[in-house]
Amino acid sequence: MFPNINNMKIYLICGKTDLRKGIDGLAALVTEAFSLDAYDNAIFLFCGTRSNRFKALYWNKTGFVLQAH
Repeated sequence: MFPNINNMKIYLICGKTDLRKGIDGLAALVTEAFSLDAYDNAIFLFCGTRSNRFKALYWNKTGFVLQAH
């Protein structure tokens, strides 16, 4: 279940991301490739090679949450 996103920034990471990456790999991608703070009050949406699959990464004050859809 997604958090309350009313006060969150939403980033859609365009292109094809290797969805085999886990929390550490996707958080590193956010930090290194896009120069964003993965611990920010934001949700990051990553698209895979299939158009009907994505992963959502966000920080919930106690740790990262990674949801696959």
